[in-house]
Amino acid sequence: MKQPLIGGVLLVAVAVTGCTHYPVNVRADRPVEAGYRFPVPLPPPTEDPRDHLFVCLALSGGGTRAAAFAYGVLQALRDTRIDHNGLGSLLDEVDCLSGISGGSFAAAAFTLMGQQDFFKEFKPRFLDRNVQGQLIQRAINPVNLVRLMSPYFSRIDLAAELYDDLLFHKSTFAALDAQRRPFLILNATNMANGAGFEFTQDEFDFLGSDIGSVPIARAVAASSAFPFLLSPLTVQSYPAQLSESLRLVVDKALTDRETNLWRYTWARSRQELTTQTEKYIHLLDGGLADNIGARAIMNAFAREVGFIRRRVNDERIRRLVIIMVNARTNPAESLTRSPSAPGIIDVGLTTATAPMENVSADTVELMRRLVTDDEQAQRVLADCNARLAECREPRPRPFSTTPIVRGCVIELSFEGLEPGDRDELLNYPTSFSLTKAQVDKLIEAGPKLLERSQDFMRLLRALRGEPAIGRGIGEKDRCS
Repeated sequence: MKQPLIGGVLLVAVAVTGCTHYPVNVRADRPVEAGYRFPVPLPPPTEDPRDHLFVCLALSGGGTRAAAFAYGVLQALRDTRIDHNGLGSLLDEVDCLSGISGGSFAAAAFTLMGQQDFFKEFKPRFLDRNVQGQLIQRAINPVNLVRLMSPYFSRIDLAAELYDDLLFHKSTFAALDAQRRPFLILNATNMANGAGFEFTQDEFDFLGSDIGSVPIARAVAASSAFPFLLSPLTVQSYPAQLSESLRLVVDKALTDRETNLWRYTWARSRQELTTQTEKYIHLLDGGLADNIGARAIMNAFAREVGFIRRRVNDERIRRLVIIMVNARTNPAESLTRSPSAPGIIDVGLTTATAPMENVSADTVELMRRLVTDDEQAQRVLADCNARLAECREPRPRPFSTTPIVRGCVIELSFEGLEPGDRDELLNYPTSFSLTKAQVDKLIEAGPKLLERSQDFMRLLRALRGEPAIGRGIGEKDRCS
């Protein structure tokens, strides 16, 4: 009796394994005209008042710690009244949300659910759960152990299924309306070249694919696929049929290595996505390329076809606000206390995490310079043109300029808290299992840090039409 039973079980296991395959993003037979991408602004004189104050949030990585911190900041922005353009809160003015790893859960859930359902459901359905424990339980389930025997199904696919059950209910990017703000950008890392990968139709154009077929849970899983703990997530790249306008943009950028290395690097990494034959892109945690989530916003600002740059050049944006919600930690390290060489696990974890912290600091500073230097450059050019206008005939040709946009870059991190709270939160682990007390403490940090941010207070005074107040030389001009 036992032999037939064992044989039957093996047959079922083989059958289940053979049928198990991760969802495949579909091929686009022609360039996708619309899809989930930030819409191109309508030609003048048509204006969208939502563009006048343009606010982007970058939600960093860091597991449940990052998701809870992001939740607290979003909640605080909801409670910040500005009465601008007929909208009551600063959260109503948010135009784009860029999420990485833990921050991607909050970004995706907020965009999909909307404000009311997000603040009602996200905490009990995700933050207060032991997501890490639930994932382990699924991985050791006998049925799933059989499914994991398939070469086309792995731990990351189990994670995506869990995230669907908890938050996303099998919703795909087709469920998101690109006309509705905020616009969502989920970020992962291309394992082949280390470049950032954005889950938007603009990126999937290079794959010859329609992002509308991609489950949001899989994008979140890719963004949080921490090396060693979770396997990479795979998307398929088909022979791409780029639109003529996009091909011209890439070709031009590839000639810009000496004059615009940022644009050239972007074009090279996107060119590597395209192919004449089918291939596969394996994606890991977005924090490996940018643990802040700000690079996607930088791309939108720096590239001439970026949705922010287009609105700047068309004089749509009058004030640009970037808020970076940085949940980085600084736990006490033990490597320097032992004379013996670190083991393979310590080496692997350090290799995966140490570069994140170093690059994150550079990213914050680069974002500040990118926005403030652009504003300063336009002011200098405007002054030069004013001087040129005073010259006698024949006057020199004026410099080409873009409109001056008031820029404000705000970073929120645990370093800005009082010493007791700061030291406690900086030692919270990066995991998907925190206590309720820890989650509540992280949520409370959001409004505390906004209240302590001098730049944020200056921004509010400016939006409310109140006089600017600075504490030092030049400070009164920041964010005012």
